[in-house]
Amino acid sequence: MSARRLRRSRGLRVTLVSRIFLPEPSAASFRLAALVRALADDGARVDVLTTSPGPGVEQVEGAPSGAMPARVRRAPVLRDATGYVRGYLPYLSFDVPLLWRLLRTRRPDVVVVEPPPTTGAVARLVCALRRLPYVYYAADVWSDASAATGAPGLVVRLLRAVERFALRGAAAVLSVNEGVSERVRELGARQVATVGNGVDTGIFHRTDTPHPADDRLQHESEPAAWQKDQQVPNRTADDRPGGSEGPFLLYAGTASEWQGAEIFARAMPRVLREVPDARLVYLGQGSSWPALRALADELPAGAVQLRDPVDAATSAVWQRAARAAVVSLKPGIGYDFAMPTKMFAALGCGTPVLFAGPGPAGELVRTENLGQATDYDVEEVAAAMITALRSPPPAAERDRLAAWTHQHRSLAAVGRRGAEVVAAAAR
Repeated sequence: MSARRLRRSRGLRVTLVSRIFLPEPSAASFRLAALVRALADDGARVDVLTTSPGPGVEQVEGAPSGAMPARVRRAPVLRDATGYVRGYLPYLSFDVPLLWRLLRTRRPDVVVVEPPPTTGAVARLVCALRRLPYVYYAADVWSDASAATGAPGLVVRLLRAVERFALRGAAAVLSVNEGVSERVRELGARQVATVGNGVDTGIFHRTDTPHPADDRLQHESEPAAWQKDQQVPNRTADDRPGGSEGPFLLYAGTASEWQGAEIFARAMPRVLREVPDARLVYLGQGSSWPALRALADELPAGAVQLRDPVDAATSAVWQRAARAAVVSLKPGIGYDFAMPTKMFAALGCGTPVLFAGPGPAGELVRTENLGQATDYDVEEVAAAMITALRSPPPAAERDRLAAWTHQHRSLAAVGRRGAEVVAAAAR
């Protein structure tokens, strides 16, 4: 840590606003927790305004602790059928009380706000009243995604207006990749910093043995209740699946419209003809779950398995046991520029990636030799799945993939870059 960074953040008061935060497992939760830790390391005092955890997620105390160096203030919120804060009413149930929560919180030097854009709009209104700068964390472009998934034109126009309002008022915008940076500039963002995205390599690492938690998102922050009764796969000493269960591919994380995760299930009939004991495991949740369940029902029992979300440590066990992690982006719906975080979670565990779809994610897989990349095509995907199932990576290759992730996609580095921007915005 440089003396300059310490001078910037020492005594800084930061309020972070997000509808999702640890212990709920998500890319946003881990990315925001990394930012909190980086700010705290520089001497900042952080308050988090978020929601009460969903069903099955262990409650975390609000006082600062070794697990999370921030005061976390929680409030109840509406959730959808899957337990996720997603949809108009759930967003409103967070945003409307947020007006009062932000107004009455002790005056910070800067506010950091996570999407949706409606939350950003509330933050802009309150920060204007209190004459405070705020930083908007743009993990994606919500209005583009809404248009791509077939939302009514009026809804898309309203959401785009709200998103422009949130972006234009921000003292700085944090972006996860250059594609998002370019788009938010087009929507009116003034100062944009591309901080990247990554994973907690203290959790997503090569072996099950204790590992230096360089990202220090300690396991105490994870929902212990979700660790009960998890059927993790059998493995041999070199991390390959063992026993009679057969080799498997893993899709871990949210499966929604823009990811198009159904393509892997649609490829399974051909895969099973070549590898009869193959399995495809979906570990997570999302709007594609009903379609995935229908596809699974058309195949032999157990060939495609849909499992509930698990905590990060348990997910890492699954990642280490898989022959490959499958990741997808559906082309032509406005997310071609995305770089899915689930890709780096697998690579951190030494597991190669099979990516299907357009954009820079596939190019990265090809140029860095991180697995296989195909077009979003069932036949191409099936052939790649068969190759992955038949060719388990040797231990040396798994070590290389894990080392690459640790060097290039550590979430701690992302948090440090974000903390620099937040401290500068506070000035």
